[in-house]
Formats: sequence, C-alpha cells, structure tokens
Amino acid sequence: MISIDLSLTRTFEASALAVYTAWTDSRLLKRWWGPDGFTCPLADMDVRVGGTSLVCMRAPAEWGGLDMFNTWTYGVVDPGRRLEFVLRFVDKERAVITPQSLGVPAGVPSEVPHLLTFTDVEEQRSILSITEVGYTSLQALEASKRGLEQTLDKLAKVLLP
Repeated sequence: MISIDLSLTRTFEASALAVYTAWTDSRLLKRWWGPDGFTCPLADMDVRVGGTSLVCMRAPAEWGGLDMFNTWTYGVVDPGRRLEFVLRFVDKERAVITPQSLGVPAGVPSEVPHLLTFTDVEEQRSILSITEVGYTSLQALEASKRGLEQTLDKLAKVLLP
C-alpha cells in the first residue's frame, strides 16, 4: 500500500509562539479549527508528552451538522518550536472509529501522524510547516489539503492584531 505525505508551509503575521499557542490553547483553537463553514465546539486540550486532547469539528448545517471527533496524542511538545501528535478519529467517548464511518474519503488513514514546526523569521512573522503522514490516495490527500488550507486561512485571521 502506498503512503503519501501532505506537507504545507504557511507564513503568519505573528510570532512562532503565538501560532503555537493557537494550536494548544482551547479558547483560541475553538475560534479557527476546521475548514470554511465548520466550527469547533469542543477543544479539551491536554498538551504534554503523552497527553491526549479531544477536539470536535462540527460540519455546517447543509452538510448535516455532523460532529467529528479526533484525539491528538502528543509525542513531542516544544513550546513555540515543535509539536508532534497522532490524530485519531474517535466518537465522543474517545472510542476509535474509522474515518470512512464519518463520510471521510477512502485513503485517509485512521491514525494520522502530524509534525508541526514553528519558526520565527522576523519580529512578528513566522513560518508554520505541517506534515501529515500516511494518506493512501491522491484524492484523499487533495481533499485534506484543501481543508487544511482553509483552516489555516481562518487561523491567519484569528492571529491578526
């Protein structure tokens, strides 16, 4: 089976620590997580090595308003510099489910390792690099890439001064 990685790099008008904080602070994450039209009603964050956060992304009404839960289990937590976690598709009780049971395209794995690096390039400008590992189809990769790009667009707006 093939494995394709999704890699994106985005420049933000904010410090690396501010971008990192947006990924780890519940109040901030709830303001931007999810592609256009999606909301984040729950972000129960436990950001520490071995910790597991529970994040809910709610689809817009025209998509059925489905709540999609993920856990993020952390292997590396280096504030302002690096986050590594494994995203798993779960139900609201944290039981692991298949992404396809939520209507997610085939080719999206049940466990998606994530590597995020945060790099300051100027006083209030930084670069976020994200790698997601393990997609098995280009269609799934492209759908995930579009969703992640929209999500990062929303993050950029939250980070505006």
